[in-house]
Amino acid sequence: MINYDYINEYIRKTIKPSSGILKELEDYARDNRIPIIQPEVVSMLVLLGRLLKPFRILEAGTAIGYSAILLSGILAPGGRIDTVERYGLMIETAKGNIKKAGLENSINLIEGDALDVLKCLDKQYDMIFLDAGKGQYPEFLPECKRMLKSGGLLVSDNVLYKGMIASDGLVVRRKKTIVRRMRDFLDSLCRDEDLETSIIPIGDGVALTYKR
Repeated sequence: MINYDYINEYIRKTIKPSSGILKELEDYARDNRIPIIQPEVVSMLVLLGRLLKPFRILEAGTAIGYSAILLSGILAPGGRIDTVERYGLMIETAKGNIKKAGLENSINLIEGDALDVLKCLDKQYDMIFLDAGKGQYPEFLPECKRMLKSGGLLVSDNVLYKGMIASDGLVVRRKKTIVRRMRDFLDSLCRDEDLETSIIPIGDGVALTYKR
C-alpha cells in the first residue's frame, strides 16, 4: 500500500463489506496470498461502472476471477466481459469460480499471454481494466487505445508500484526495469492528445484514462 496505514484503515472502514461469492474469493485470496484488487479500488471501480454502464469490458489479468465477477455487477443488461489469463492454475480456479457465480454467459475467459491476445482481438470496449504483467503496460497501451471506444475508460492498476514509481529512493534493484517501464507507460498516457488521465494514489496506484 502507498498511503499511510491510518488513512487506509479509515477508508476501508467506510466501505460496505462484501458478501456471497466475492467474500469467499476475498477470503481465499487472503489465505493463499493471491493478490487481488484492494477494497478502495473495488469501491472506485464499482462507482465508475455505475456511471459508465459499460456493455463490453476487457480485463487483462484474470487471476482467480475476482475482479471479473465484481465487474459483471456493473455491466449494462446483456453486457459481456472478456478476461485474459495465461497461468494454468489460475485459469482453472477462475473457471470454477465463474461457474460457481453463475456467470458463464457473461464472462468469457481467454487463455493466453495478455499481449498476444490483445494484439489478436478486434473488438471495441466501453471499459478496459489493466491488471496483468506490469512490465508490459507500455506494450498494452497501443492495443488498449485501439480497442477502447471514444468516451470509454481505461483503468490501470498498480501504477505507483509500492511507491517506487514516484521515488527513486524506494526502488529495489531487481525492480528497476518494471519501474522504468511503468514510468514510460504513465508518461505516454499523460502526454497522449487523445487521452485524459488522472493518477489516483489509492491501493497501489490507479490511473484513470478517458478516450476522447
